[in-house]
Amino acid sequence: MNLVVLQNWLDNASFAILFLTMLVYWGGAAFPNLPYLAALGTAGMAIANLCMATLLGARWIEAGYFPLSNLYESLFFLTWGITAVHLIAENSSRSRLVGVVTSPVAMLIAAFATLTLPSQMQTSEPLVPALKSNWLMMHVSVMMLSYSALMVGSLLAIAFLIVTRGQNIQLQGSSVGTGGYRSNGYRLHKASELISQPPASPVENNGFARFETSSNGNGNANIAVLNLVSTSEPQTIASAEPLSPQRLSLAETLDNISYRIIGLGFPLLTIGIIAGGVWANEAWGSYWSWDPKETWALITWLVFAAYLHARITRGWQGRSPAILASTGFVVVWVCYLGVNLLGKGLHSYGWFF
Repeated sequence: MNLVVLQNWLDNASFAILFLTMLVYWGGAAFPNLPYLAALGTAGMAIANLCMATLLGARWIEAGYFPLSNLYESLFFLTWGITAVHLIAENSSRSRLVGVVTSPVAMLIAAFATLTLPSQMQTSEPLVPALKSNWLMMHVSVMMLSYSALMVGSLLAIAFLIVTRGQNIQLQGSSVGTGGYRSNGYRLHKASELISQPPASPVENNGFARFETSSNGNGNANIAVLNLVSTSEPQTIASAEPLSPQRLSLAETLDNISYRIIGLGFPLLTIGIIAGGVWANEAWGSYWSWDPKETWALITWLVFAAYLHARITRGWQGRSPAILASTGFVVVWVCYLGVNLLGKGLHSYGWFF
């Protein structure tokens, strides 16, 4: 089969599969009693990932170089990375909500690459002299993988804010430091026991306590009850509607997996920036020239460094780091696409304006 025809078929197939997968995930969120939809969504993501990997491999064979030389190729590599990180995150969290937020982003990127880019930007062309280097694979691929991981982690942080309705709840997450592993008032009681002792300070657990009971042989194990802590002290969130135990459990999962995925993407971003500096010195004679792409890469690094610092050193969990990570989603997009499409610089896959 002609490789060009195969590529045209695969990019359209990837978009169609991601679109159907998005509908499956959204349907699963709307109708949680249909368990087969979760497996169908995972299968759709895996098939789309395989289609894009085949597409990139075909372009590699056709052009003779790693397929990251133009915007079309980088968009599909980014989408492939997002689907790969999605599969890791979904397998770790066991939550279909991961696909609810990642599948539309992956679908829109594939649609933009397939349906919006001009045909001349989708065609493989000979590399310019500056790109004829092994650093093309080592630098650009690592940067794109870091973007994928950071985007998925940021999307999960946005999902966390949606699930918690923006409330500042205390979580038993995985952050370390002065605020990590703090007691948040969660206590385990037998079904026959009366809860006689009050939970931890309302300031510590944000005015909420979750009590879980377990029983033997009656089929009602793991019953969770969420109570609003009563106190005479004024509480800023006392009027907020209590979150259900299911929402609290899902929030903890999203917060934890977002933290881990961003923790994966940040070292990749650091390695990619360092590799880019070495390549820039070889190609242009300077490690750093404050090109728009370099500047925004530094801004991206600082945003997620602040996020990890807040979580690791200060032990932040919940709403505050989630807001910071959500801001990082916009910053990554500006770094990756905004400076390429809206401005000219040493790093450019092409622009429209």
